[in-house]
Amino acid sequence: MSDLLDATAREIARAVAERKVSALEMAEAAIARVHARDGAVGAFLTRTADLAREQARRVDARLADGETLPLAGVPVALKDNMCLSETRTTCASRILEHWIAPYTGTAVQRLLRAGALPVGKTNLDEFAMGSSCENSALGVTRNPWDLGRVPGGSSGGSVAAVASGMATIALGSDTGGSIREPAAFCGVVGFKPTYGRVSRYGLIAFASSLDQIGPITKTIEDAALVYETIAGVDPMDATTVARSVETALDGLREDLRGLRVGIVREFDLAKLEPDVRAVYEQAYRDLERLGAELVEVSLPTADYGVATYYLIAPAECSSNLARFDGMRYGLRVEQADVGATYEATRAAGFGDEVKRRILIGTHALSSGYYDAYYVRAQKARTLIARDFEKAFAACDAIACPAASSAAFEFNAKSDPVSMYLMDYYTIPMSLAGVPSLSVPCGYVTPAGARGPLPLGLELTTPLFTERALLGVAHAYERGTQHGKHHAPPSLESAL
Repeated sequence: MSDLLDATAREIARAVAERKVSALEMAEAAIARVHARDGAVGAFLTRTADLAREQARRVDARLADGETLPLAGVPVALKDNMCLSETRTTCASRILEHWIAPYTGTAVQRLLRAGALPVGKTNLDEFAMGSSCENSALGVTRNPWDLGRVPGGSSGGSVAAVASGMATIALGSDTGGSIREPAAFCGVVGFKPTYGRVSRYGLIAFASSLDQIGPITKTIEDAALVYETIAGVDPMDATTVARSVETALDGLREDLRGLRVGIVREFDLAKLEPDVRAVYEQAYRDLERLGAELVEVSLPTADYGVATYYLIAPAECSSNLARFDGMRYGLRVEQADVGATYEATRAAGFGDEVKRRILIGTHALSSGYYDAYYVRAQKARTLIARDFEKAFAACDAIACPAASSAAFEFNAKSDPVSMYLMDYYTIPMSLAGVPSLSVPCGYVTPAGARGPLPLGLELTTPLFTERALLGVAHAYERGTQHGKHHAPPSLESAL
């Protein structure tokens, strides 16, 4: 059974559908593995063993009735900013530490309807604000490749769960790189669809014009399978796009012949450490070897991405998080009057990074500064989106690093700015709303590391071209095999 846990989602679903193994047996095996491994990794904030068993029994009954379930018996981990009825949904924050969700979000519902088994809710940077998972108020998540290093963030728990084999698939949320960067750090696939492709209903908001739910998987094929399951318009989310979702599984390519892949002039690899630069230079050569024509493209406003993002996202967060005031749900620190209760609750409930972003956002939206900061940032965002449109006139896809380094040690980045710059390569795609993913592309061994650490290649295509993006990524994955070891090779000895 443990061998099947290391299989892909498609392989597990096929085995369960063919009655080679029951969904309940898969649930028990996954629960046992989480129990054995999570003490070292710390991926989960809440384990949902009983819920997984109940779901498995329903899946087995539905299969017996002749239903076809594309994710039958597949263990799934859910980032703990997504609502799952009657379970804790904490956002890794003291202010929601004991809050029980009264409903299930749309993307999660769609996975459950497809037969997936929820094994737990995963750790994250508090309210998804961070790039290392170090901002969680409720636990520490470690990178399965090196337990002394961060898994990346903010979807660090979801990525670590997949990388360590405790879940076959996971859901994360990506606002400025929170799926792609940790996927690169942990050697798995992390996919952010076009903004509006996947419903955000049931996702606790950070920055509403940027947040997007996406899959974290072992393979591109599994990413396509999960994407087909969760994508599509939702009447509960007005930002979802009423546009048909192309099938992705039948668009997976074997090579890149006839495709033009853009290399961004402004993303100069010379800025990277030599060993990291060598991995990405080889990734570009591999794209060419697989048949792609490499062309230079320009994103002249990309350097403004981080500054633009850290005005827009905090502004939206300051508005969204105003609801956490101790009055309706979550933590309440009772004081003599309402105003004092607000202040005491938010002071005790929010961590330093969340407070920092609320303050930045409130300042950017305040009278006298709104036009100078927030409005100008929105104009810059428009220019960034236009630059992508121009670049895609000359190429079919863009390739660049998903992260500027491999996973770093805990507490290695003590100032906020150095942490914000970790998302330099992922933020422009988020601001433009285009689909983007990270696929394993090689390894480096930094000083002090226990062994090789993975890196990810970021691939991006125009709006609503997820089928094409997954096709390109599949050809690269198949042609390089960097992700063939689905779990870190030293995992068993490390745990």
